[in-house]
Amino acid sequence: MSGPLRLLVLVSGSGSLLQALLDAQAAGVLPAQVVAVGADRESCTGLERAERAGVPTFVEAVSAHPDRAAWDVALAKQVREYAPDLVVTAGFMKILGPTTLGCATFINTHPALLPSFPGAHGVRDALAHGVRVTGSTAHLVDAGVDTGPIIEQRVVEITDDDTEETLHERIKAVERIMLVDVVTRMATGGWRVEGRRCLVG
Repeated sequence: MSGPLRLLVLVSGSGSLLQALLDAQAAGVLPAQVVAVGADRESCTGLERAERAGVPTFVEAVSAHPDRAAWDVALAKQVREYAPDLVVTAGFMKILGPTTLGCATFINTHPALLPSFPGAHGVRDALAHGVRVTGSTAHLVDAGVDTGPIIEQRVVEITDDDTEETLHERIKAVERIMLVDVVTRMATGGWRVEGRRCLVG
């Protein structure tokens, strides 16, 4: 790969994971360049963060298309235009379709230690189950819900007085550091998939 790894980030909300990548890039410690940020809705803070950083943005809303299949094709077209080496789904709250997934390698972070507690409520589900540790998982994205090969996991202890909000904040702090580390390792060492294992470097 010549030059820095080309990174495209998909967001749906606040974009704090995106900001961690942008900050690392600005500090010169991320061997990757965020070439575009896409969203599934017009009004989200993640897009504002990208615009402030001078990064091109696009929006591809599901509601703008007759069905999910048409949205999948349109999103794939947007992604391909930026020719990314890697796509990060940073709080992107949509399941990707096969056409989009065929465009590039996609990675995601999830606020639990997969395969435990997949889905949209990983923090709440871990608390409800009474586990003593949880954390964050970086994984490749496939057609399932948080089912792709795991790249890295980091542990966060649960305290007796934790609420969903306090626990999620501590997980997010770990998640931001882990994402920058994972992207750095993938950019410098490459990656390969062997069965359920994603080997980096």
